[in-house]
Amino acid sequence: MTDVPVDDPEVLRRILADTEALLLDFDGPICSVFAGFPAHVVADQLRDVLAEGGYRDLPDDVAKSEDPFDVFKYAATLGEEEARYVEAAFRAHEAEAIPTAEPTPGAHDLIRAWKATGRKLAIVSNNSTAAIETYLGLHTLHDRIDYIAARSSSDVTLLKPSSYLVNSAITVLQVPPAKSTLVGDSAADIEAAQRAAVKVIGYANRSSKLITLSSSAIVVTQLNLRPFIKQPE
Repeated sequence: MTDVPVDDPEVLRRILADTEALLLDFDGPICSVFAGFPAHVVADQLRDVLAEGGYRDLPDDVAKSEDPFDVFKYAATLGEEEARYVEAAFRAHEAEAIPTAEPTPGAHDLIRAWKATGRKLAIVSNNSTAAIETYLGLHTLHDRIDYIAARSSSDVTLLKPSSYLVNSAITVLQVPPAKSTLVGDSAADIEAAQRAAVKVIGYANRSSKLITLSSSAIVVTQLNLRPFIKQPE
């Protein structure tokens, strides 16, 4: 196991009190994108796109992966055109999945409570900008989000664990890294935060992630963080 604090209220209060910009990953911390449209189905459909382009003999790990990002990243190794075709298909399937995406318990309350303090809030995600905007529209959250730093091209080098999206968000929000905190649920989120020198809260929505996220400053197993956010007097 890990000695990293888990669901420690005092550490959470301290981190959030010193945060001027909260950065939320999308799939996990805000919702389960593929709750009603399984990710493995999307991965299969992206493999079909590659097969239509003549790429049928895929590496074993890519052929078996249930993560569409693995297929997309492999497509990027084949060439820019292949990456564009697969990314376009991926984006379309994400948008198709959004109506059945399940909100993460506590996430919408967190967003509303944070914005009530007058501080900045951004979404920083490898998911497509189009999918995120669709979700925010469905749940009337658009006016709570100051900026979306997400996938807008087929360039996989810009995605987390690169710090590019995190840096983009804090630059637009004009908040220094030391006053910014990313909430993410993957090792890629942790690495991106560390590269950008922002604080990080790891969201372990499965017990297996407790160890994966052990390099974060704190790990939470739920996003009911509203009690730890100091509201304006």
